[in-house]
Amino acid sequence: MSTGPGADSAPAPDTDDTTADPEVPGRATRTSGMFSSLKVRNYRLFFLGQVVSNIGTWMQRIAQDWLVLTLTASSAAVGITTALQFLPMLLFGLYGGVLVDRLRKRPTLLVTQSAMALTSLALAALTLTGQVEVWHVYVAAFVTGLATVVDNPARQSFVAELVGSGQLQNAVSLNSANFQSARLVGPAVAGVLITGVGTGWAFFLNGVSFIAPIAGLLMMRARELHAVTPSPRGKGQLREGLRYVAGRPELLWPIVLVGFIGTFAFNFPVYLSAFAYDVFDGDAGVYSLFNTLMAVGSLAGALLAARRGTARLRLLILAAVAFGGLEIVAAGAPTLWLFALLMIPIGLFAMTVNVTTNTSIQMTTDPAVRGRVMALYMMVFLGGAPVGAPIVGWITDTYGARVGLAVGGAIAALAAAVIGLILARVGNLRLTVGWDGGHPRMRFVPRTSGGAGPDGVAGVMAPVPVGAVSRGGTRRS
Repeated sequence: MSTGPGADSAPAPDTDDTTADPEVPGRATRTSGMFSSLKVRNYRLFFLGQVVSNIGTWMQRIAQDWLVLTLTASSAAVGITTALQFLPMLLFGLYGGVLVDRLRKRPTLLVTQSAMALTSLALAALTLTGQVEVWHVYVAAFVTGLATVVDNPARQSFVAELVGSGQLQNAVSLNSANFQSARLVGPAVAGVLITGVGTGWAFFLNGVSFIAPIAGLLMMRARELHAVTPSPRGKGQLREGLRYVAGRPELLWPIVLVGFIGTFAFNFPVYLSAFAYDVFDGDAGVYSLFNTLMAVGSLAGALLAARRGTARLRLLILAAVAFGGLEIVAAGAPTLWLFALLMIPIGLFAMTVNVTTNTSIQMTTDPAVRGRVMALYMMVFLGGAPVGAPIVGWITDTYGARVGLAVGGAIAALAAAVIGLILARVGNLRLTVGWDGGHPRMRFVPRTSGGAGPDGVAGVMAPVPVGAVSRGGTRRS
């Protein structure tokens, strides 16, 4: 990775799991602590800005859906709003990645964050003055989606420039924990605002919340960034990015796996609402409980991922199989409380899949094409749910919520198992099962003494006992 200006003070991997302290030259700090990346000043500013902004984002999501519902009394209109917000990523996501690779990340984020702030403030003004119409919300959702096309891959790529490869796993995990914490706070605040003073103030506060990340970006020290030289403008850069991914199994297959999981197993609004209303005869409070418990599990998964020092594809495969298996178990849960409690481990393993995929892709991607690769990943991950929602919705309506959730879990587990075997074969590894000290032990071992397969695959699927992963994944091979 190109270190650029400030490389002398930037964190770098060391043989004893330590990095140079970016603020005190010569001092070493451990990279394996749960909050170790927060010791990097630039990342700390980024993280604090995201704390405020993510809460505002969740407030706007709730207020936006409620406003559309009150204006139209139509659930279909709410679905149209959501589709318009995701549509730009589906249509232009790859081109956004090309653009991100050509631009410097910090100025780019200043522009995208400002655009989203102005959109929220404009919607707030229309709502507070009583002039808002549903098409205004549609336009605001689409404009926000356009900004996200560039903002999302830029933010994902910028994390590596903030902390370097040595702290990347920890920083990505803390970002996920940040988002999940906001998921617990933002909707509650939005509910108070909507019932107390109206939806317009939720939009206004979201617009104001962008001041925090913008201020953080402006306060960063450019010399301490692991800056990457932007790619020069040229023909065929989109095809170049796609060929780059297609030629690297350690990138291609995790993205394929996330595509299957995101399309068929991550459609929780469909599954959880059906279980709340149809299976357990509950109300909106039950649906909220399911989402809250899943957010608790997701937060725990993000924090555990922050504690781990590595992102191995074997962990991704095991977590995806466990996630799919738990969905199948939950589909047969006989009582509301058992189903609700299963949301915690489901959220935990879902977040483990998310964080491990994100980190492993970033760590194995050349910085010059990272924007394009992350754009492809985000397009598949974010675009899968809207594509799969009508399919799983039809299955759920036709055969029942239990069948719908079981089918989604089965597809996730089967896809993970098949892709795990593909990666093991590409990496010239074979699966062995045995006993060690009275405990079952599963290992990937080389088929031959010298075979290692393509670069990156054997390294991330190296022989490690499954038990070591299940205890937190802190052991390294």
